[in-house]
Amino acid sequence: MKKIFKIILRTVLGIVAFVALFLLAAFLLSIWTVKKQSGTSADVTIYILTNGDHTDIVVPVKSQVTDWSKEMPYQNTTGRDTTAKYLAVGWGDKGFYLNTPTWSQLKFSTAFRAAFALSTSAIHATYYQAMQENNNCKKIMISNEQYKRLIAFVNDSFKRDSAGNVINIKTNANYGTSDAFYEANRKYNMFYTCNTWANNALKACGQTACMWTPFDRGIFYHYK
Repeated sequence: MKKIFKIILRTVLGIVAFVALFLLAAFLLSIWTVKKQSGTSADVTIYILTNGDHTDIVVPVKSQVTDWSKEMPYQNTTGRDTTAKYLAVGWGDKGFYLNTPTWSQLKFSTAFRAAFALSTSAIHATYYQAMQENNNCKKIMISNEQYKRLIAFVNDSFKRDSAGNVINIKTNANYGTSDAFYEANRKYNMFYTCNTWANNALKACGQTACMWTPFDRGIFYHYK
């Protein structure tokens, strides 16, 4: 019994130590600022948007650089509203997106598979008529060149078919009438989360970001 108790105790202590180190690293690397690229023009308006847990990158649907409605058609949403002016793009675990509409419905199996990269990922794209700046939505001005780098980062996140087209996920798990899901590259895990992806998107286009963060609070800390 003593041996079993020691094994259990060591296991519990090991888990506690791991969680503590993870949270410490998340805190320290979140407040470690990656400074924005200086000396650039303000050509394109983008936003970072959070629901309190998950960060999206919001871009204009149409600009002189690209037209996102050609890559992710309005017709893939149930509302098919072609007047939307902004597109919020987020990356995350496919199980979370499709099977967990609210935190109260989160299953242990879904969380476990996501944390340890045992699931696949998806892109969630939501069309908006307008964006309103507040504590959960911050405006960022970037140059056309920086926007091209952001576009490349997002495009590289999509899984594509043999013809090079993004793959729309047919589902009834949409959050509303203006969103759609797409197959994505890479696997979600506790070290590379939806917020890590968004933070890396900011890095890709030369904007203020964290060194690393798994949480949305790390990103928005730098945009108070």
